[in-house]
Amino acid sequence: MGSERRELMKALGARLRVLRTQAGLTGAALAQRGGVGQPTVSKVETGRMVPSPDVLDRLARALGLDESTSRELRDLLAAVMAATDSGSAADDSTGTGAAVDEAVRSARLVRSFQCVVLPAMLQSAEYARHVFESAPGSTPEAVGRAVAARVDRQSVLYEPGRESVFVFTEAVLRTWPGTPALMLAQLDRLLAVESLSTVRLGVIPWRRPVPVLPRHGFTLCDQRAVVVETFDSERVSTDAEELAAYQETFAHFERAAVFGSEVRELLLLVMKEFRDLGDSLTP
Repeated sequence: MGSERRELMKALGARLRVLRTQAGLTGAALAQRGGVGQPTVSKVETGRMVPSPDVLDRLARALGLDESTSRELRDLLAAVMAATDSGSAADDSTGTGAAVDEAVRSARLVRSFQCVVLPAMLQSAEYARHVFESAPGSTPEAVGRAVAARVDRQSVLYEPGRESVFVFTEAVLRTWPGTPALMLAQLDRLLAVESLSTVRLGVIPWRRPVPVLPRHGFTLCDQRAVVVETFDSERVSTDAEELAAYQETFAHFERAAVFGSEVRELLLLVMKEFRDLGDSLTP
């Protein structure tokens, strides 16, 4: 990470810590009032995490800040986001990766669409490792941190009171890294996740035309934010018009997808094909 961005993150964190102390709150109390995780407050205050705009607004409201002070925090955040970041795109534990993590963790409803790569919340550790290793400028250390952060984020799938809806094209199941064995383990994980009461898993079969030509993946976090994915990065947007457009697009994809027993049958069929492929590749 560039030194300019790092120093601005520290400045934002230090200012938030001063305001919290002045309000007479502990980090845990502020986290509870703001509806965020206590580790989030700690990481932001120590300059180890960039909060999403929504999280920063929640903390500002929890502190009872006036408009002028709230704007000061938003300006600091804007400066952080605009600063040069020379870190690896594979590092999912700081900067934008942490903002994405908080956006997902704080949402009660997560809706994700993918057209090439499996949704991050569903990736096995080995699948995720291939994803991060393909990022420009990746290093073994950054990849390791990113994989750990991604796997840790997936714990929200099992929390009561949350709902996760995943929709992806059948092409996602057939665009695979590594080996057939890796994909067999990954598909087995999808079968296990599909059975969770907190998860709806949908696939748009190749035999159905897509309602909209997909250009990239995205994840909706409640009605508040969308994580937009590009070839080498992710960004969190809270723009109302952009959010509405992605919500409408997701609804189109969701209507085109199959769920339940049809998804399980498709997963079992693809698993058989990978087993056959693995057998054919064995000397």
